[in-house]
Amino acid sequence: MTGKRTSTALEANWTFQQVDGDKEPLIVVKMPTNIHLDLMHHGVIPDPFIGKNEIDVQWVGEVDWVYCTTFSSPKLETGEKAVLTFEGLDTFATVLLDGKEILRTDNMFIPERVDITDLVNKGENHKLEDHRLEIIFESAYLKGKKTQEQYPDHKWGCWNGDSSRLGVRKAQYHYGWDWGPTLMTCGPWRPITLETYTTRISDLSFNIDVPDSLTDASIKANVEVELPPATATAAVSVSFDLSFNGISISTISTLNEADGTATNTFTISEPKLWYPHGYGEQPLYHLTATLKSEHGEVIDVVTKRIGLRKARVVQRPLKDQPGSTFFFEINGIPIFCGGSNWIPADNFIPRISGKRYKDWLQLLVDGNQIMARVWGGGIFEEEIFYDTCDELGILVWQDFLFGCGNYPTWPSLLESIEREATENIKRLRHHPSIVIYAGNNEDYQYMESENLEYDPKDLNPSNWLKTSFPARYIYEKILVDVTSKLVPETYYHFGSPYGGRDTRDPTVGDIHQWNVWHGTQEKYQNFDKLAGRFVSEFGMEGFPDLQTIEEFLPKGKEDADLYAQSSTMDFHNKADGHERRIALYLVENLQYSPSPFAQYIYSTQLMQSECLSSAYRLWRREWKGPGREYTAGALVWQLNDCWPVTSWAIVDYHLRPKHAYHTIARELASVIVAMKRVGIDTPRDKYTRVHIKRDYRLQIWASNFKIHNIPRVKLVVKGFDSTNGNEVYNETLASDITLESNRTTELVDISMPGLGIDSPSDDDVRKVIHVAYLQDKDGNQLARRVSWPEPLKYLHLDKDARGLVVRLKDGVVAVRAEVPVKGLAFEITDAKKADGVVWGDNLVDLVPGEVVEVNVKGLKDEDVKYLGWRWYGMA
Repeated sequence: MTGKRTSTALEANWTFQQVDGDKEPLIVVKMPTNIHLDLMHHGVIPDPFIGKNEIDVQWVGEVDWVYCTTFSSPKLETGEKAVLTFEGLDTFATVLLDGKEILRTDNMFIPERVDITDLVNKGENHKLEDHRLEIIFESAYLKGKKTQEQYPDHKWGCWNGDSSRLGVRKAQYHYGWDWGPTLMTCGPWRPITLETYTTRISDLSFNIDVPDSLTDASIKANVEVELPPATATAAVSVSFDLSFNGISISTISTLNEADGTATNTFTISEPKLWYPHGYGEQPLYHLTATLKSEHGEVIDVVTKRIGLRKARVVQRPLKDQPGSTFFFEINGIPIFCGGSNWIPADNFIPRISGKRYKDWLQLLVDGNQIMARVWGGGIFEEEIFYDTCDELGILVWQDFLFGCGNYPTWPSLLESIEREATENIKRLRHHPSIVIYAGNNEDYQYMESENLEYDPKDLNPSNWLKTSFPARYIYEKILVDVTSKLVPETYYHFGSPYGGRDTRDPTVGDIHQWNVWHGTQEKYQNFDKLAGRFVSEFGMEGFPDLQTIEEFLPKGKEDADLYAQSSTMDFHNKADGHERRIALYLVENLQYSPSPFAQYIYSTQLMQSECLSSAYRLWRREWKGPGREYTAGALVWQLNDCWPVTSWAIVDYHLRPKHAYHTIARELASVIVAMKRVGIDTPRDKYTRVHIKRDYRLQIWASNFKIHNIPRVKLVVKGFDSTNGNEVYNETLASDITLESNRTTELVDISMPGLGIDSPSDDDVRKVIHVAYLQDKDGNQLARRVSWPEPLKYLHLDKDARGLVVRLKDGVVAVRAEVPVKGLAFEITDAKKADGVVWGDNLVDLVPGEVVEVNVKGLKDEDVKYLGWRWYGMA
């Protein structure tokens, strides 16, 4: 007899306690879990996200813990087996069943399966009894330190966290990062189940081929079956079904009983292709494999949801510039990838709900972002993350889990890493959203900084293990082999950043541009000089929402540390030198004061917003069409936080967007107009330092990221006096323009209009605010941009209300002003009301003579009393 596979989640009757502790076991309320969540639930430790409690809970990571439960014997038929599956144990775990060791783990990313048939099956007449399952978790920190001592010849070193993390296959951010706390978790962080079966489908995979014509697609489905024991009847067939919108294609294949495999190829004419959002739809097919007995009984069923698309990374020579492209092409369409880096959304992953994942990713789509990079210091994310990216049309850049260090390579560790990569690629490879795998985050950059041995001309992998940078073997051998075998259609990149002469070469591969904030601390107005072919990291810090700050202070609004430079505020910013760097960029750009606190928070968010806006605007300018894809992507560091903190995130831990989120959304709109002010100096001769003529110029360009041309477009530019609002310029500078598809078009480069004098000074130029409008043939506005002279700190702005008139009606806030207004930010003055309000835009610029409308959800007309606002330069 061949029985149908059953799966029972072991979620009940769990307890936990400290090993060698004197306390009674405590009940686990919810599985999966980790130790901090359980200790917090019982009040044993305080919430480490509040105040400085992180310090008081460090002991948790330096003791051992045990989790226990009981379960009843499964009733097994002849030939059936019982298997315990552990999807994730964090990290050094010893598993005992009725006191007998059945498993040891040392890698939190590897799922495990243990056959327990002989331990629970006592024969045909055995009694059903309860079995005790124990999991002992040893301190990963202490184990790592001891392991580190065993390999003194390795050059241990890293950025962020303790260097012992390099030898421990645990989420690296648990050791602390420059945006996150040190919280050394342990526990059953993913589900544990009991399976019974005689045979099962162990893997369902497929290979998709979409030709360049896109007119058809072939899907080769592959099944691997765990064959039954000799005492059971073998399954004889596998049926494959491919369905879409209720229409299915079904076939039956004979199972190869020698190796337990079956295959089938589907050919589809006019397939429904999967596109990133903004470029097409996201149709998803269902591929199902059904295992049947000789009598037609269903034994096992596995379904994967798949998308049909042709994805590749294009690296080819450029016109007029050195190096090569690095852009993503989906179904023949080159894609400029504006997006964000993604870190784990909590230090305690089991409490991230499916809804919370979806809310995070919906923010990406609503913010016009097209790519999320899953950073290498976290985890291979939960299935709901990738499912949601598939549904929403978000491209995923997936790092392997190595970050900012020199990783060791003893043999058992390499075996574990190879298994880790294999298991997780098998789990993830069906997702159409994943378009690239990268070997690590900044490990090649660390190698360069420490002058470790790396000879790119040496192509003998065995030699790499003998160098001071042995991890090259991981990135250029193990991961190459695994990806080539399991995901040959998906591009593999040795690391991020990687390419060219070194990792900072802007002409090849990707770069991390940290010379704003870190490094040479360049002015953010110069991001055009800091471009690369693909910028996969860059960023600027900004304070989180005031409500978020009040929630992590122990006494909330009444806390004595509710000010910018308090010790608790500094504790909730893990970046080295953050005080100096935030102050530097503030003092270079804005008039500001640390008091009142709400206005200071606004100032940091305005500064962050201006910085990131500059990067996206100037780099998107470099996407100029075929052969001129000089910059093909910009991924801000980072979208999210893992705890409430001041960081580079553009949305804080509680999903409250900072103002930069809305600014980026405007920069990544499908059609934009942009401006840059440029001063060109011409000396009378090569000797003079006095007789220099300066030409103040205004450069204007437009980006059309739609896949069709936009004809008959008109460019209108106006100028206003910043002090009194008088219009000083109003001209149509170009008409009957065609904005070609999927590129940036330069429009005009003219002497600064509206100044009214032949030899203007810097002060004269600073008085004029320009606004550009793109209009279609019917006069409808396609795009709008207000250009302010920088740095903003030099502006002479009255501190009155600037003639603001604000109205709220039917979910739309309409606002106008008598004089130009910079950075008008709407806010809700009642904290209880605020979290139910979602802004369609924010931090808007105003000029006289126009009404700007901002959509808002969750705010009724009668709620206008809760509506507040602030702007740059207000009293």
